[in-house]
Amino acid sequence: MPSKNPDELTFWGNLQRRILGSPRNINEPSIFRKISLIPVLAWIGLGADGLSSSSYGPEEAFRALGPHTYLAVFLALATALTVIIISYAYSRIIEHFPHGGGGYVVSTHTIGKSAGLVSGSALLVDYVLTITVSLASCGDALFSYLPSHLLKYKVLFVSVLICLLVLLNLRGVKESVKILAPIFIVFVVTHVLLIGYGLTTHAAQIGPMTARFQADMGQDMAVIGFAGILAIFLRAFSMGGGTYTGIEAVSNAMHIMREPKVQTGKRTMVYLAASLSVTAGGLLLCYALFDIRPEHGRTINAVLADLAFNNWPLGGWIAFITILSEGALLMVGAQSGFAGGPSVMANMAIDSWLPRRFAALSERLTMQNGVLLMGGASLALLFYTGGSVSALVVMYSINVFLTFSLSQLGMVSFYLRRRDQHLKWKRHILIHVAGLFLCVTILIVTVFEKFMEGGWVTLLITAGVITMCCLIHSHYEKVRGGVKMLEELLSRIPKGDRFNDVPPDRKDMTAILLVSGYSGFGLHAWLTIIREFPEMYRNFVFVSVAEIDSGSFKGIAEVEALRKNIRESLEKYVHLARSFGFPAEYRMDLGTDVVDTAVSLCTELAAQFPRSTIFTGKLIFRHEYPFQKILHNETAFAIQRRLQWEGITTVILPIRVDLAAKKTGVLKPLT
Repeated sequence: MPSKNPDELTFWGNLQRRILGSPRNINEPSIFRKISLIPVLAWIGLGADGLSSSSYGPEEAFRALGPHTYLAVFLALATALTVIIISYAYSRIIEHFPHGGGGYVVSTHTIGKSAGLVSGSALLVDYVLTITVSLASCGDALFSYLPSHLLKYKVLFVSVLICLLVLLNLRGVKESVKILAPIFIVFVVTHVLLIGYGLTTHAAQIGPMTARFQADMGQDMAVIGFAGILAIFLRAFSMGGGTYTGIEAVSNAMHIMREPKVQTGKRTMVYLAASLSVTAGGLLLCYALFDIRPEHGRTINAVLADLAFNNWPLGGWIAFITILSEGALLMVGAQSGFAGGPSVMANMAIDSWLPRRFAALSERLTMQNGVLLMGGASLALLFYTGGSVSALVVMYSINVFLTFSLSQLGMVSFYLRRRDQHLKWKRHILIHVAGLFLCVTILIVTVFEKFMEGGWVTLLITAGVITMCCLIHSHYEKVRGGVKMLEELLSRIPKGDRFNDVPPDRKDMTAILLVSGYSGFGLHAWLTIIREFPEMYRNFVFVSVAEIDSGSFKGIAEVEALRKNIRESLEKYVHLARSFGFPAEYRMDLGTDVVDTAVSLCTELAAQFPRSTIFTGKLIFRHEYPFQKILHNETAFAIQRRLQWEGITTVILPIRVDLAAKKTGVLKPLT
């Protein structure tokens, strides 16, 4: 892949290079090892989202109990069990869908495209909320220890954090994880102290607490009955749904796991499940043992830390560091939104639900467009909600469990349809049935309880994303229908009978044709050159750039398969041209940026063939709309502009597509 010399870069290019780092070399044999994550780093980068949710999930659940705090013990047990069930269910998903995509891929392949679209759209909104709610909670935690008059700067502070994470992720996921790893370690150490010390020192309170709880439960049974107690418990359990957010992040981002991917992913899930169940359940037990009462302007965890470390030497500082690490970990938790969100967008782009450019990789092998969009959407949501964690958590939980429910339903369907292939399908399906029951229950209660308090906003945004994806997919389908005639006619051109195996003469006029594969598009362009410039060009050089995007950048085998496919396509062009008596050859390269790589190849060829012209094709529509420039890249124009600046003649050949009539301008076969 070509890399620009630093001396050739503009001021902004140099600045970008300094901030984001030098381009990655995709031809380097160890590139996948260098950018992939081992289980511990994956736990930090992806599991931090789940672990950081313990900073707000248990608190939201505890607050929902109101005066019925005796239910916190049962809530702690239910929370820990739910984490384990959902985590194990996603470990099974990792085993069967090792290339990532999580709920979107599972729903698409096991239920159908429509279910996949709903799951993918919900995931995208979910990841935007992951970033926003994590960093807003980070702001809450940190500002709990600052004077109240500084609260007005919280939104500005969170905005800066979002921008900082965008920059870190543009450098690369592994780089951002390494920078944030110390924060994760401090959080784990301080919370082991907090929960361990809290449970140990208050073990004597279990007896009196049990007696008090029995009295409170007896009173509630007499006043509101068992049904009332169950309703309160289910509401609190559902309001704590934010605790389980982030569990799916590992299955969504399998593309960044170290080989063997499945083992790495499953081990990461074990780390995540153990840490989250102990932390969330332990905090809820501590709330009950310490008889915590919420205080205005402070998080419950901040109150708990002050009480727990009150008698310690430097206890105030230890409590401050504990909550500081909590707030900082929420920033690490937001990292999973930048890791998983662009991955889902890339999978949806490959399936034509989103513009193709969201599957593209940058020079640093990151999904740059997805990272930027996730950051921008998070900023918009932050300002819309004013950084309110309560409002964000309500919006957050709905989509999380919509995706969870579809994933578990998909896996139930998966095992039912493959009973003959999986001898232990009955044992495996049970975990997904249990997960489906839990997720659907939480989803229904959350929507019912919080619909009018902001839940409708999430459903409206998700519906808007689904509608937009349908419009994009419809456009791409029309384009495919419009070019179908061209593909069917020209892809079956018979070979000539004047085979010429003489190498191209570099002194003759040469047509250098950029093609993307052996298809009607490339053949249309080749025939156009012959028709429009009869007997002018003696040689043909076919050039192709194998674009490395998120779909192909999954391992060495996938990249080599792409390289082989492009080579075979070019050999077909060469063989066809030679069969009609034209000397021909081909050139190819791999790259993440088609324009840069193609310009580099064409510049070299123009020097080798002084009497040459560069040709490339472009779809032309009867009516041009601004959105078409987003859905269809402007690669041809970008290449032409760059090459013409270098003094190299470049011609764009039009390929007409009438979307309304589904007819495409085609040429007569070569005779």
